Amino acid sequence: MRAGPFLLVNMALLLACSPSAQQVSRSTDSAASALGQQEKKAMSTDTNLNEAKVNAALAKADQLQHLNAFIHVATEQALTQARQLDASSGERVIPGWTLAIKDNIHVAGMPNTAGTEALKKFVPAQDSPVIARLRAAGAIVLGKANMHELAFGITSDNASFGPVRNPVNPELFAGGSSGGTAAAIAAGIVDAGLGTDTGGSVRIPAALTGIVGFRPTTGRYPVQGVTPVSHTRDTIGPMARTVDQIIALDTAITGDATLPEIQLATLRLGIDRDYFFANLDPETAAITEQALERLQAAGVTLIEHNASELSALLTDSAFPIALYEATRDLDRYLVEHDTNVSLEQLMAGVTSPDVQGIFAAATAEESAIPEAAYQQALKARQVLQQLFERYFSENQLAGIIFPTTALPARPIEGSLDAVTLNGEAVPTFPTYIRNTDPASIAALPGISIPAGSTASGLPVGLEIDAPASSDRKLLAIARAVETTLAGEL
Repeated sequence: MRAGPFLLVNMALLLACSPSAQQVSRSTDSAASALGQQEKKAMSTDTNLNEAKVNAALAKADQLQHLNAFIHVATEQALTQARQLDASSGERVIPGWTLAIKDNIHVAGMPNTAGTEALKKFVPAQDSPVIARLRAAGAIVLGKANMHELAFGITSDNASFGPVRNPVNPELFAGGSSGGTAAAIAAGIVDAGLGTDTGGSVRIPAALTGIVGFRPTTGRYPVQGVTPVSHTRDTIGPMARTVDQIIALDTAITGDATLPEIQLATLRLGIDRDYFFANLDPETAAITEQALERLQAAGVTLIEHNASELSALLTDSAFPIALYEATRDLDRYLVEHDTNVSLEQLMAGVTSPDVQGIFAAATAEESAIPEAAYQQALKARQVLQQLFERYFSENQLAGIIFPTTALPARPIEGSLDAVTLNGEAVPTFPTYIRNTDPASIAALPGISIPAGSTASGLPVGLEIDAPASSDRKLLAIARAVETTLAGEL
């Protein structure tokens, strides 16, 4: 039974076809043409700087609608909060920062579609705890970001709301499932944003759009008020253009302002070439090696050591856990949050073929995960966590470093089921999550930072995963690595 659920899900994904996008309506400011004059007037005084900033962001969101980064732009709510900030006083951690929030994280008074038809009319009355903390720290929610339907995919090619387009090249996908947030940040519409990460959904789009994406240790951030995939694996994750911004967002969410000093001369990072470096796109491989050489020249010690059990443990734990928990967690969520939508209605409304395939595999009698297989998968997860603990401790490592994805972004058209890697067609979903999934299952913190770009300008991400609960140390390491690589980007 080891590979059965994994293969069934991948078969479902491989059978999916490209969706036809529909145009999504937005509540953008109808007077967009006047925003330039409003901004100039606002910037002439110190009393309404946040309002001017929001007006500028709204104008840019309107200008870049072709990226399809947003499902809902909250014009009036954002301007109201900006005016409130302009009228208030006191220091804040992220004063006036504009944010794009993935549309499966509750923001009071804004739709929470989770990228699916059945939830179009669901409007939460309360902020999720993370949103409440960010607002208290001075953040302004500009809108709800587009995403892969129900967060079950890595392209953000959404049949209901249309595909998210990569700002680097609009013909390419932005990654997912938090693609809209990544696109809005990379395009400069907002300062930062939030995604969710179950198997790589923050780090993959960050890598493919050239920004920074952070998955905290599972449980570091509260996940109440989030449309779930898997309670064992889900977390909210901040996304931004720099590591310093990620550090500030983490401080705003957790209250933790500590940051250890990192000496590159004493920093030890692991490399597992058998798993994380297998079958890489040639340019991704070359850019990664150049980054590693740069770090070594700066004094970082790289320890090459392979975790031989890693692949088998991932097969035993990854999809059985997610498939077993998905329908149960969604059913509970729909009832607890008074969505007036049943699980049956939710599944019937799914329009993206790849997501339809996943739900079919999760619910069909011949492929549904039984309780015994789920419990066995949880045990395999515990063994995986112990494997990483030994890997870090026995080699005296602060983390493990590798390319975030095996290849850069690919064209939206024709990539829902398969992409080309090294001359062969490979399944899209498992290919892109291969390197991000281990941390998701083992509950480790991981961060993707830009490593460089291909000859055609496509971003390549470099990921560092670290021991559980070492989040602030990981952020400090990422900042030191980002600084070291800055001259090479």
